[in-house]
Amino acid sequence: MPSATTPSERHVIAQHPARRDDIGDLVTRRPLPGPKLDQLDPFLFLNHHGPQVYPANNQGLPFGPHPHRGFETVTFILEGSLAHADSADHQSVIHAGGVQWMTAGSGIVHAEISPPEFLRDGGPLEILQLWVNLPSRLKMSAPRYAGLQKNDIPAIALCEGGELNLIAGQWEGQTGPVEALTGVFMSTLNLPAGSREQLPVAPGRQVFLYVVSGDVSVGGESVKAHHLIEVDRDGECLVIEAGSDARLVFGHGDVIDEPVYSHGPFVMTTREEIVQAVEDYQAGKFGGLNA
Repeated sequence: MPSATTPSERHVIAQHPARRDDIGDLVTRRPLPGPKLDQLDPFLFLNHHGPQVYPANNQGLPFGPHPHRGFETVTFILEGSLAHADSADHQSVIHAGGVQWMTAGSGIVHAEISPPEFLRDGGPLEILQLWVNLPSRLKMSAPRYAGLQKNDIPAIALCEGGELNLIAGQWEGQTGPVEALTGVFMSTLNLPAGSREQLPVAPGRQVFLYVVSGDVSVGGESVKAHHLIEVDRDGECLVIEAGSDARLVFGHGDVIDEPVYSHGPFVMTTREEIVQAVEDYQAGKFGGLNA
């Protein structure tokens, strides 16, 4: 048994593969939702686009203007670049290593497309988008947006040569640049081959762990790249060992434990709220966007 000074480890419950679901010529994998996991409360959805290389004079990303209500989107630009514009007058172009964090809240229309330089020149592209639920009391929050370049995100050295890029929450006295409405912690990890890192997580928090690339083990169990790793909620830390250079998304949050009704880009707590969201969007209450 662990001693009083040794934190108890989280253990793997299941590994959920990211299944191919390409969007035109955009390579797309999706581990969440999946056949055996509707959500990992409060985490709802993850798309992994790429990695791939676009030729010169390409059509770019296909995500023109579309609405959202009731949750937040976290977009990780691992390679390439991404242009954002929304009906709340936010605009940015985020490059490799950067992150976009958008609170859709009461309703927003946004577009996520490739900037002109990428359309002209092409190049490597790899992007992840995660949807984080909001509790019913926060679903109608005012929309907001944070566009972070790589240099805006603290890169914190870990004990054995790894690096944690702190997006939201606190780590060893540092605070991430995004203040999440629900206190979600979010980061990316870069782990060199042979490293072993012990990552603290408060008991009861739901861990979000996605293996982007590399050969790693969690709690002594070998896990696979392009898999969402579901772990128990009892332990106080997550132990990750890297057999090769690896990249992961590591986050955690409080369980909301409310009904989830979703319809396309809307995520609410009742069917009636979904109907209202559709009506409000059709009535132009989310604002407009030309992109």
